[in-house]
Amino acid sequence: MKLSDYVMNYLADLGIKHVFVVTGAAIADVIDAFLRNDIIEYVAVMHEQTASFASETLTKVSGKLGVSMATSGPGGTNLLTGIANCWYDSVPNLFITGQVNSAFLRSDSSIRQVGFQENDIVSMSKPITKYATIITNPNKIKWTLDKAVHEATTGRPGPVLIDLPVDIQKQDVDPDKLEGFSVDVKDNTNMDAIDEVVEQYLRKVNESERPVLLIGGGVRLADAIEEIRELGRILKIPCLPTWNALDIFDSEYDYYRGRVGTYGGPGRNFAIQNSDLLLTIGCRISGRITGGLVSSFARGAIKFIVDIDKANLDPKLQQVKGDFNIFSDAKIFIKTMIDKAKTRKIKSFDSWLGKTKEWLYKYDTVLPEYYETNEIVNPYVFINELSKELGSNDIIVCDCGGNVVVTNQAFKTKYGQRLCSSNGNSPMGYSFSGAIGACYTQEDVDRKVVCLISDGGFNMNIQDLQTVKNNNLPIKTFIMNNHVYGIIKAYQDTNLGGRYEAAGPKGYSPPDFVKIVNAYGIATETISDHSELKSKIKKVLDFKGPIVCDVNMHEYYKYEPRIFGWKTPIEDMYPYISREEFRNNMYIEPAEGWEEPVLPPNVKKTD
Repeated sequence: MKLSDYVMNYLADLGIKHVFVVTGAAIADVIDAFLRNDIIEYVAVMHEQTASFASETLTKVSGKLGVSMATSGPGGTNLLTGIANCWYDSVPNLFITGQVNSAFLRSDSSIRQVGFQENDIVSMSKPITKYATIITNPNKIKWTLDKAVHEATTGRPGPVLIDLPVDIQKQDVDPDKLEGFSVDVKDNTNMDAIDEVVEQYLRKVNESERPVLLIGGGVRLADAIEEIRELGRILKIPCLPTWNALDIFDSEYDYYRGRVGTYGGPGRNFAIQNSDLLLTIGCRISGRITGGLVSSFARGAIKFIVDIDKANLDPKLQQVKGDFNIFSDAKIFIKTMIDKAKTRKIKSFDSWLGKTKEWLYKYDTVLPEYYETNEIVNPYVFINELSKELGSNDIIVCDCGGNVVVTNQAFKTKYGQRLCSSNGNSPMGYSFSGAIGACYTQEDVDRKVVCLISDGGFNMNIQDLQTVKNNNLPIKTFIMNNHVYGIIKAYQDTNLGGRYEAAGPKGYSPPDFVKIVNAYGIATETISDHSELKSKIKKVLDFKGPIVCDVNMHEYYKYEPRIFGWKTPIEDMYPYISREEFRNNMYIEPAEGWEEPVLPPNVKKTD
């Protein structure tokens, strides 16, 4: 059997049904093998970056291993952004690149290049993969594929890459004689240690007054969504999701109490900042959560931190130090906690639950006055109204920058929805390509796929409108079009005196997207102001087939609430509430190291 056919059969045997590809001479033999397998199909996209983003999102939505392929040289380098996405968001993906004939590979690093479009993609990708290798012996193909899949899907998941020279792809192999990779999977879970720390936590929770539960995307990766929801119902304490978990503790969940971070969602971070006991699972507690004044984060809380990555539990490496650092798979820990919590009485936190619920509604991010303007569409109003129209089975893929900030602040998630972005690397243009991948997770399930993207992001992978057209993918794309790089302008306001270099309108302006989309033969719609917002949203969502809607948000970029400066604790957000009201909301002392932020002339303090 030809090696390229073996690769295809191997992928099909894993249950993979779609692979995202851009062809080229160095990968053509592998792509040709699709013709000889009835189970697996390729999806030809217009750019390798789209292939990588699509396979990433297929995995995020379905939980199945995503695969994408590209040719040598620039084909491989165009995958690197998607590989980095998977690395930072812990997404298991397999990337297969073609490589020049082995005879034309450089034999020494002192030689810059031998073969045409030769490129050492293995070395380039190693810092952002769990495993990357080139096949030089065709009889090692099974061993290499086995190891790659094992590395991608075990422990903390992540991307892997296999580089296949053209001559290796053409070699014959005997499947019955190929040696596989085997490893004694040692269960290094220390159940005694987990039992002990769970007991300690349950004692502490009954001694506490203001406990909270913070969860991240690691809970989804551990397939522990139902378990964490059950744990929240047993403990009956405020539950807070990170941006990677907004659809786990959804907005309708009984103990949901807002979203945390430097762009505070409903509740303005008061719940976590006032806590005296913090249990966090599957979350690395990044700077986007803590703000620059890391020592001020949950400063009055005893911290229990559960993670599958030992580096995140190393006190020398932790930004937020855990009082109890627990190395465990999230699902194992949560199930242990459930079993033990069921056997004892947990004290009531009704008063604390009531206060955090008050904060949730009192400090909503969608303000009534946002509805009063009718010159443009306010992004918070748009996201709020869109979330009302979407069903509990729908998939929402959002991009980066201002549109993902507004979405994560204002979108009201429903149980069963999938709301995802590429949060660790956060490249512009992710969501349109990602929505393509989400379309191939559907099978027989009727789920709308909605792409939320900005004008800047839509420009990045606009060529894959042709992929959407070729495959009649029913993506509902909303361009939140403010005609500027909004997050950058906000940064320039804060740090550069309002000098808007290269952020628009100087140095940047978007094209007429309606004309461009129509040129691809795809339907379009526009929303100009609030008067037509609800009817047009419904029209777009009900449209049969792909459609792109250009939403007029011209030059809006005031994404609020947010912290101002990097020596501000995350409970003290702009627009500021009065100092008296602020003190009335705080149970703990002000943060050490806090400095009154210096506001630029065009930003006025409100108290």
